[in-house]
Amino acid sequence: MKAIFTRDFLALILSVAVVGLGTGATLPLTALALTQAGYGSDVVGLLTAAQAGGGLIVVPFAGWIAVRFGGRRVIVATVVIVAIATALMQVTSNLFVWAVLRVLCGAALMMLFTISEAWVNQLADDASRGRVVAIYATNFTLFQMAGPVLVSQISNLTDWRFLLCGVIFLTALPMLATIRVAPHAGGQKEAHDSWKRVLPQMPAIVIGTGFFALFDTIALSLMPLFAMSHGMEAEVAVLFASAILLGDTTMAFPIGWLADHLGRERVHIGCAVIVVLLLPLLPWAVSSPWLCWPLLYVLGAAAGAIYTLSLVACGERFRDAALVSASSLVGASWSAASFGGPLVAGALMKSEGNDAMVGVLLASALAFLGAALWERRRMAVRASQ
Repeated sequence: MKAIFTRDFLALILSVAVVGLGTGATLPLTALALTQAGYGSDVVGLLTAAQAGGGLIVVPFAGWIAVRFGGRRVIVATVVIVAIATALMQVTSNLFVWAVLRVLCGAALMMLFTISEAWVNQLADDASRGRVVAIYATNFTLFQMAGPVLVSQISNLTDWRFLLCGVIFLTALPMLATIRVAPHAGGQKEAHDSWKRVLPQMPAIVIGTGFFALFDTIALSLMPLFAMSHGMEAEVAVLFASAILLGDTTMAFPIGWLADHLGRERVHIGCAVIVVLLLPLLPWAVSSPWLCWPLLYVLGAAAGAIYTLSLVACGERFRDAALVSASSLVGASWSAASFGGPLVAGALMKSEGNDAMVGVLLASALAFLGAALWERRRMAVRASQ
């Protein structure tokens, strides 16, 4: 049984890593192609929003789709859909068609990550769940970070760049075919209104996911502007995101190990406290390199752990159809926060100054901390009754 778990887990994370590589390449490639065609950031933003919208559209049906067609069949179909939709961007430059294709990609990717996250949680046991989910999340992030590097190469080497990205997605299929234990999604009756039942049981999970989606998106898009407003050179300012992602990727497994040994809830709340304490120091620390870079690294580690441990919490609380529905709500929270959050942060930075970015992140971190403490108190009351 252990050998089956190891083989299936490796095949799953490698296939998801390939999807991460393709996704990390496709998003900047789309922006690059639009910019080269003379379109502005508004059009790039609308195409990005189209993909997020596709993910949100499929959320209410994710559990039903997984049950009706089977987790393995759906995850293979999503890979094929993303590959074809990406490749079709090679043969047309019509913005409406591109928007439709990005909606399809968003919907398919939402289903893929919903099922794969639930699948990882099913493969793991309670004693090792933190480490297993951390390996999954770290693996995906590392390959996604490699996507822009791939874009820098294929943009110069070939005109068939979208077609090549589509082929990258298809390379996940042989690895998925080696998996023997298919994910279990429960029965049709369970899936009917499962997401409505699980949502009241996971406010901290949803808010924690939204916080990190906002943190991740702002780190990649608005953090360099914040750094430059404090006197950083542009080539140094862009490295702020790298320091944050480095903390996220390198500390995910150690924090997962800590959660397995000290308790997921305790470490989850501890990471939120670290973020809340360190974020207000950022405007002051940015002018001191010896303090700024370690601060960004620790912030990235703690913020990334909030998301990873939110996935772990899903596996602790839910099973079968409820787990698939919970994973889809996690994906919905990510899509909504990464779409709307930067719009709010950008507007506040323009009207109130660039330090408003820190205020937005701090408010979202406090919201998660409050939700986590409330959940902890509620569970303690229930246990005492």
